[in-house]
Amino acid sequence: MAQQAITGEMVRYSAGNGAQVPGYLARPTTPGRYPGVVVIQEWWGLEEHIKDVARRFAGEGFVAIAPDLYHGKIAAEPDEARKLAMEMDRERATVEITSALDYLLTSGYVAGDRVGVIGFCMGGGLSLLTACKSPRVGAAVVFYGGNPNPIDQVANIKGPVLGIYGEADQGLFPDAVNQLRQALQQHRILHEVYTYPDAPHSFFCDARPQIYRGEAARDAWAKTLAFYRRHLPTAV
Repeated sequence: MAQQAITGEMVRYSAGNGAQVPGYLARPTTPGRYPGVVVIQEWWGLEEHIKDVARRFAGEGFVAIAPDLYHGKIAAEPDEARKLAMEMDRERATVEITSALDYLLTSGYVAGDRVGVIGFCMGGGLSLLTACKSPRVGAAVVFYGGNPNPIDQVANIKGPVLGIYGEADQGLFPDAVNQLRQALQQHRILHEVYTYPDAPHSFFCDARPQIYRGEAARDAWAKTLAFYRRHLPTAV
């Protein structure tokens, strides 16, 4: 598929109680309605890498929004990122993510009545949690994210799930990955789960060369695009 010409900009959307949440919106410039995706940040914040992922989706014919769940704060060091992640209210973050779904669906840019969610690291867990809570999630992608607690929440998921993990991720593999796979099977949720040998946590992040694994990242990206093209509304 030929790459689309795109545009990207910071926007603000309502998340209830008068709250306005910033987010980065990327979309094709050609008029039309496209499948929509919410891109959920790692624990660093809405940094340039996550904006770039949103732009990659736009280039592939999607409309993508990345909510700024830290509302302007970006961490540079792991200790700072850990502090921001711990201070974040996960329930509030889920409201802001589901509000981003609503923003896309009412933007005039998105086809159909369902949107994809994708998250990385902390955002991977939030992607799965959002799918547990919102029937408007048409397909959820989890890049090395933690499982919801309790895990049986996955029974509420209405769309398919794609899980992407690295076998060198000692925090998640194999226990958390097997737990999720078993729960999805138990509750008969359509799913695909892939693991990559020698890939560490956050192996998709090309902004961090020490952990980036190009071959695995490219394959995971191809699987993600194919998954969304199968399960989200098509462009009109």
